[in-house]
Amino acid sequence: MDQQLSAAERATLLLLARQSLERGVTRQPLDALDLSTLPEQLSEPGATFVTLTVGGALRGCVGALEAYQPLAEDVREHAVAAALEDYRFPPVSPQELGRIEIEISRLTPPVPLEYERPEDLPKLLQPAVDGVVLREGLRRATFLPQVWEKLPDPREFLGHLCVKMGVDANYWRHHKLQVYTYQVEEFRES
Repeated sequence: MDQQLSAAERATLLLLARQSLERGVTRQPLDALDLSTLPEQLSEPGATFVTLTVGGALRGCVGALEAYQPLAEDVREHAVAAALEDYRFPPVSPQELGRIEIEISRLTPPVPLEYERPEDLPKLLQPAVDGVVLREGLRRATFLPQVWEKLPDPREFLGHLCVKMGVDANYWRHHKLQVYTYQVEEFRES
């Protein structure tokens, strides 16, 4: 991520997310996006997570760790997926749309975190700064940096991330996992 988005670029992405969310939930196809009408930064490859909340409670969150499409398209795709495809929740209903709040997290590319022993790992993480990916074989899980607000202790953070990955909460204490960190530019509807 070379530079932060401007207020206008953020507003555009939030509008695109809202429109896509509403069309997806009401089962209308998304209109084709003319990238030539958007600011250059929104047409460049970008990786995002779109988080939906209702009254501060999580209602859906889907995204990508690696950039594979234009930033604006990434936001549109993940807004719909967060509403309809997050396995932890039933699909968002049209009646909920007025209560849904949208948050977008634009990710830096994940970088490997080198460490020698599992007990060293908590000291290497930067709470409230780092998004963290744990990977072992085909298993993978991530928490955005915003999760530190609810899980400020690195050991507890890693435990919950292990559970999300499908293993025991103490797994990180006994196994050397592949660990990656990233940062986000986060913004939300006001």
